[in-house]
Amino acid sequence: MSTAGRDFDLKEVSFAQLPGWQADDPSSLQTAMRSISAHLRTAKPYRTGALGLGADELLVFLEQAQAAEFADAQTARRFFEDHCIPFHISPSSGKTGFVTAFYEPELAVSASPDAIFKYPIYRRPTDLIDLDDTNRPSGIDPYYAFGLSRNGEIFTYPDRGEIDRGYLDGQGLEIAWAKSKVDLFFVHVQGAARLVYGDGTIRRITYAAKAGHPFSPIGRLLLDRGELDPATVSMQTIRQWLNAHPDKVDQVLWHNRSYIFFREADVEGLELGPIAAAKVPLVAGRALAVDRLIHTFGFPFYIASESLTHLDGGRPFGRLMLALDTGSAIVGPARGDIFTGSGDEAGELAGTVRNNADFYILIPRGAAERYR
Repeated sequence: MSTAGRDFDLKEVSFAQLPGWQADDPSSLQTAMRSISAHLRTAKPYRTGALGLGADELLVFLEQAQAAEFADAQTARRFFEDHCIPFHISPSSGKTGFVTAFYEPELAVSASPDAIFKYPIYRRPTDLIDLDDTNRPSGIDPYYAFGLSRNGEIFTYPDRGEIDRGYLDGQGLEIAWAKSKVDLFFVHVQGAARLVYGDGTIRRITYAAKAGHPFSPIGRLLLDRGELDPATVSMQTIRQWLNAHPDKVDQVLWHNRSYIFFREADVEGLELGPIAAAKVPLVAGRALAVDRLIHTFGFPFYIASESLTHLDGGRPFGRLMLALDTGSAIVGPARGDIFTGSGDEAGELAGTVRNNADFYILIPRGAAERYR
């Protein structure tokens, strides 16, 4: 199948062919599926990805799940077996699928700046506008989904370096101030955080918009310079390098021109994950970020990886997940980002996930006929 310039094949398989399926317990997905169903009944439907699965087909499937009872692992698996057909996703390039992971960091902040807390977390600026084919100037690459509106003209928005050097000073956009530029950078990478104030108050922020520039991984920059070992590169080793080279932090961080703006988010239910692109709480270990140009939020995916063992008690990873988020670095039909949860422990888990994986999409039976 060829879709929107991306080539991949779908091959129908049986549930018996899903590695580890009989050991998985997807019963915890029912709460998230009910949340998605409630959202779709009252809000704008999710954008249909190039694969062609629509929110209307998803809603029928979710209503079937609403009527079912996921009493235990077996009954939950049986529901998906009765209502879905699994398809293996194979990129035509011959490359295997690939997974990384993300988490919700905790960030120490202050409500006002001082000599320690001096790195601002910004809300969306008023001069940042959404770009699409109707208003994007011919000189701006189609990748850019945001731009700068000034005096009736549209330009690319200032990048990370320009913003760090003061472009937004004095506009009153600050949500809070962090004490570590490196920690704040990784909040930008994750796209959400729990803000921990000095008095113990916890607030949440989540993605609101971005400056528009492509995401350029600083880990790749450090690898290309020979600063890190490809065999051990991880979020942890990147942090260690930055902490050991404070005089080079700006130069390295500014290599990633992408800059994220945030909004304050609901703090109820801290036991749940943050609300991300699909507008429902992420479920630790069960939420997947996908390429939204190809896939539609809310549909179930089964991810299997022989090499990924530390997320599943030392066993090869095999787990049913829901597509609930997206990200600039998540590009391709078999590319995903696993949400590991909130806090430092979740960050330790997420930081070392860089594994080949097999991607299977579970298509509701009513829609599956056109993919056979």
